[in-house]
Amino acid sequence: MFWEDESTEVTAADSMARLTAIKSWVDDTRRQGVRLHGSSLRSAREAKFVAVRNDTTLVTDGPFAETKEQIVGYDVLSCQDLAAAVNVAAAHTLAKTGKVEVRPLGSFPGDA
Repeated sequence: MFWEDESTEVTAADSMARLTAIKSWVDDTRRQGVRLHGSSLRSAREAKFVAVRNDTTLVTDGPFAETKEQIVGYDVLSCQDLAAAVNVAAAHTLAKTGKVEVRPLGSFPGDA
């Protein structure tokens, strides 16, 4: 997951350079055969938080976290081990300006 401070002002040129660097990283991980899928996420301001309490659906507007940093995208990788995934993540451009969270997937009961 890619974390970034959404309150930071970014110029159009910086934004284009970042997108070019991200596309390069995506292309590299595809060539390596480790990227399964991924996407950017729209702003946390556009998110909804859904909870059901006493059979009532409650919907709250985002953002929800008491932090400036928000998850702005994700990629699912298939790497040999966590160390390999960390190396792939370190090559992402957002590792230089934000944070890249590397977390192994869990298994769901009943999944093969």
